[in-house]
Amino acid sequence: MDIFSKIAAGQIPSYKCAESEHFYAFLDINPVAQGHTLVIPRREVDYIFDMDDDEIAEFQTFAKHVAVALKKAFPCRKVAQVVLGLEVPHAHIHLIPMNSEADVDFRREKLQLTEEQFQETAKKIREAFEG
Repeated sequence: MDIFSKIAAGQIPSYKCAESEHFYAFLDINPVAQGHTLVIPRREVDYIFDMDDDEIAEFQTFAKHVAVALKKAFPCRKVAQVVLGLEVPHAHIHLIPMNSEADVDFRREKLQLTEEQFQETAKKIREAFEG
């Protein structure tokens, strides 16, 4: 079981933002912006384009609902969707609130949030997702 599967299963703590039977969204612990969220399938699949058409469509729809909640929780011009994924062998989408393209620069220094800030951020997104 990879690290993201362990997170989705609750074996490793995370700052949960949203979940469904097939997908899980949680805060990135090295965020480039407040609200930076990762969306993953619960099924272990390394490469997003190895997902079948129905699964990837459902994945994108779930990510869209998380992005809408993220934009409500952290007003911004848009929510960026970034698919990288060489560092963890599990398909995932980065959702990042942005007001400019510079807000999505993964090379810049990551935010240092406190435990309380992470908890409050996840709570805001979760409430917007559920509301």
